[in-house]
Amino acid sequence: MRDVPVAAVPAPTAAPGVFLRRCALPLLCGTVVLLTSCGTGTGAGGEGEGGGLPGVPMGVTAEAGSATTVHVMWNALDGAESYEVYRGGRLVKEVPASDRMVDVTRLRPSTAYAFTVRARDADGRLGPRSREVRATTPAAVTDASAPTRPEGAEGRAAGGRAVQLTWSAAKDDRKVVSYDVYQGGTKVHSVGGAQTAAVVTGLRPGTRYTFTVRARDAADNLSPASAVVRLATPGSDDGRTSAPTGLRAASHLADGAYYLDLTWVPPRTDGPVTEYQIHLDGRPATSLVYGAEAPRDLAEYSFYAGREAGVRHRVRVRARLADGTWGGFSEERKVTLGAGG
Repeated sequence: MRDVPVAAVPAPTAAPGVFLRRCALPLLCGTVVLLTSCGTGTGAGGEGEGGGLPGVPMGVTAEAGSATTVHVMWNALDGAESYEVYRGGRLVKEVPASDRMVDVTRLRPSTAYAFTVRARDADGRLGPRSREVRATTPAAVTDASAPTRPEGAEGRAAGGRAVQLTWSAAKDDRKVVSYDVYQGGTKVHSVGGAQTAAVVTGLRPGTRYTFTVRARDAADNLSPASAVVRLATPGSDDGRTSAPTGLRAASHLADGAYYLDLTWVPPRTDGPVTEYQIHLDGRPATSLVYGAEAPRDLAEYSFYAGREAGVRHRVRVRARLADGTWGGFSEERKVTLGAGG
């Protein structure tokens, strides 16, 4: 996005705890809210909405990534707002519900570690710890050479919500300790150095994805990326299940300028939606990114739209989903500045 002059533009209205970012349209200034996959599934435990504590995260695994790092992964848990990862009894990472993988760093070489994961719900309540998983970091080595790139990367869809990737083993002057799998530019999975296959879940039917694989050695040297694997999951996704609903649009006047006021119901997805894109008159106008307090029941947003009354706009909203793709658009609404809606 390019910066635009803002000397004559009133500050946009923003929720508490929000940072502002200039946007692409010359008469529009939006906000970006603070902050901001591996597997999916439903954990046991808990008592449903309004019931007891969150359930127990399932499918927890730990795999050494280098002499000083361990990858910890788990399945998604319905109702989780965030996850806490513990090394022994010590909290080492907290991540939003859209993440189900963390790299625990600054560990000791040749050392055994134990990890557990807990889920936190929207009310801040922590659920029970997962089963304990263990990983041992390899010995430290002096190594300035990265592994070779994994060759022969290919894949296939494994149903509408998962893909299976395979590749040939990379070579290293010492040893390949792990392989990192990237969806686009985001690391979403990791497996041990003896494995040359991975299953990535949590995807959407009827969606195109790109994947690459990189090898890592004990000294944390990363190989070049493999060739890009392009896959499309079967089935259809018309966007309705991933689109925000109940969009309402109005305007108000403040300090001689008009603002558009939007409300919508977030889509019911795997974990809270933390990023939205707003289109105005068919063009991307602004984005907002929530942190851990992303709304689940009703989202609200207001932004500057100009000083001239009677201007008519079309507006719609879409959400970025946990798999990194954009969901469907909400219904489009029309609003006239100064008319109230």
